[in-house]
Amino acid sequence: MPDVDRRRAWLLTVDGAPQSYVDLDDPTHLEFEYARRIAHVLDAAAAPHRALDVLHLGGGALTLPRYVAATRPGSRQLVVEADRGLLALVAEHLPLREGSGVEVRAADARAELEAAPDASADVIVADVFGGSRVPAHLASLEYAREAARVLRPAGRYAANLADGAPFTFLRSQVAGFAAVFAHVCLIAEPSVLRGRRFGNAVLVASHGELPVAALARRAAADVFPARVEDGAALERFTAGAGAVRDADAVASPEPPGGSFGIG
Repeated sequence: MPDVDRRRAWLLTVDGAPQSYVDLDDPTHLEFEYARRIAHVLDAAAAPHRALDVLHLGGGALTLPRYVAATRPGSRQLVVEADRGLLALVAEHLPLREGSGVEVRAADARAELEAAPDASADVIVADVFGGSRVPAHLASLEYAREAARVLRPAGRYAANLADGAPFTFLRSQVAGFAAVFAHVCLIAEPSVLRGRRFGNAVLVASHGELPVAALARRAAADVFPARVEDGAALERFTAGAGAVRDADAVASPEPPGGSFGIG
């Protein structure tokens, strides 16, 4: 069952693992590194303060929707979260600000993505975990094609993924999105990319050119600096991997004990 630290800054945990962190007084404060990396993608998606249409697959405590509402007022956001108990907990203890422009829907992420209109989103943020694993039906070539269909021509897709060496899952994800999108990059800490530990990686994809240099500068300046892999370096990382179809897709690997534990 989810637990919540009852302060103005809230840490939501699921089965002892950190799930979301929300600062009610400052929604632009992002505690988790992966959330900051996705925020870099959101910040670079359009001119500052310009409103965006954002589809969030996976909601948690709505950390990133709150960030977008604060940094890009007037944005229209749809959050799809399958865990009704979590949504009820968040609605009771962490209500959204009046006029946030955020709609929250209790539904399956893949089903809602397939139901979304063509070219209806500027950004898709995917942060869906069943327990501590990305579900298999959100890890296939067909899923990537649905994301491509829903994004506008200059739109961006950003997904929080988790894996460790030999990166069978992560490499297949990069290969799948590279088969659908013209531009793909990966943001992660060097120690994760070198296979020294299990950790998060943010996959970014777009029909249009990505602001790789800007993302790299921002990621390098974080408290825990990250690296942006693209081009030839990403091709080397993905070499030999192929996209997986729905029939063969598997969930991301179970994290080793203590990978994302508290304390």
